[in-house]
Amino acid sequence: MNPFEEARIIETRRQFLARGKNVLGMAALSSLLGESLFQQAVSAAESQAMPHLPHFAPKAKNIIYLHMVGGPSQMDLYDHKPKMQEMYDKDLPESIRNGQRLTTMTSGQSRFPIAPSAFKFSAAGQCGMMMNTELLPYTAQCADDICFVRSMNTDAINHEPAIVAMQTGNMQTGRPCLGSWVSYGLGSLNKNLPTFIVMVATPTNREQEQAISQRLWSAGYLPGQYAGVPFRTQGDPILYINNPPGVSSNVRRKMLDGLHELNEMTSNAIGDVETQTRIQQYEMAFRMQASVPELTDFSKENENVYKLYGEEARKPGSFAYSALMARRLVERGVRFVQIYHNNWDHHGNLTGRMRSQCKDVDQATYGLIHDLKARGLFDETLIIWGGEFGRTIYSQGGLTHDNYGRDHHPRCFTMWMAGGGSKGGTIFGETDDFSYNIVKDPVHIRDFHATVLHLLGIDHERFTYKYQGLDQKLTGVEKAEVVKALLA
Repeated sequence: MNPFEEARIIETRRQFLARGKNVLGMAALSSLLGESLFQQAVSAAESQAMPHLPHFAPKAKNIIYLHMVGGPSQMDLYDHKPKMQEMYDKDLPESIRNGQRLTTMTSGQSRFPIAPSAFKFSAAGQCGMMMNTELLPYTAQCADDICFVRSMNTDAINHEPAIVAMQTGNMQTGRPCLGSWVSYGLGSLNKNLPTFIVMVATPTNREQEQAISQRLWSAGYLPGQYAGVPFRTQGDPILYINNPPGVSSNVRRKMLDGLHELNEMTSNAIGDVETQTRIQQYEMAFRMQASVPELTDFSKENENVYKLYGEEARKPGSFAYSALMARRLVERGVRFVQIYHNNWDHHGNLTGRMRSQCKDVDQATYGLIHDLKARGLFDETLIIWGGEFGRTIYSQGGLTHDNYGRDHHPRCFTMWMAGGGSKGGTIFGETDDFSYNIVKDPVHIRDFHATVLHLLGIDHERFTYKYQGLDQKLTGVEKAEVVKALLA
């Protein structure tokens, strides 16, 4: 059977109506606008620009999102609870838990013994942020540049729905992530590099890693071109980006031109938007053959850069290397960079694993902030740091003074922002003495998303994409508010 006919036969009713809608809509638009204006409208559609964005003057132009996969323990890092020291091994009062749900990993425990943090906390910066200066001495030096949010909360209690919700605004998969929304709305600043790039750093300790799937940087129902492009942090950043032996750039160009014509025939016959995505991906890959080698050549980096980020920045695959690469990417106009760092799921051996986790990210994060400052990029680059939920004050499993584990806790956790119009030196939100419930200024993840979009000059209520008959939004249908206190 002719493949074009086969595609028409197997297409769904929704696909058929969408295809028909485009044909009828274009005909109507042509008659209403006249030939000249009609061609302008077509050109705008083909460039996939959103001329109405940003809605207002943005503070941030780029984002570097550092996601700590697994859920960092807020009371061991940023949410100091000194009163817990005198409650060591006492049961969490029922009035605090108040019947809140537990995971299956601790719901069967006969008791919930309180585990105070084993680490040293002290005030950092002029803002006086009480934080774990023992494990985060470099980050502590940046306290006045950082906007701490200690009252984050989410609806998900397990990893997969929680990390999906943090990235896409919804626990159900199949929706665009934050990076894809930003790419769709604001577009590229460098035609030779992807708008949205993802890196997965390798932690030093790999004791209890969570699965990280490509769905986390999916474009969902947006056109596929807005999905994140994964960069490998070891070896070639993108597989098969180089021409095979014996194939010159001229030969590759002729091959792509022919392939472009075939894909255009398919697109015109079937109307599949993903065919256009494929065309653009081939063209981007061709342009990247020239830009990526220069991007990944660290040989010209000054030795002072490695003093900033630490010697680990010389090691491909490390978090420090990824952070340095993130700076190089935003410096070259990449709109959104996401780095995942695994193994923050501390159900056991927290005091052992937390040391290596913090060592992986502490100096590199400090280096990133100061490097961006030195290059005049800090004010226009928003750095986000955090996980998908927090941890419980009570111990999972055995408890000693110098070792314990913590279960998942969605009711409160800490994230922070720096640069990009966020208000440095801010300490926002409060939790109770057990870091179990929020007592002041709660921030749901949809509020956080609305605030991030606001810093990019985007009104989250007006930023939509028509899908299945609805005006879809990153922040969903429930009420979301920009947290004005986090803005500089």
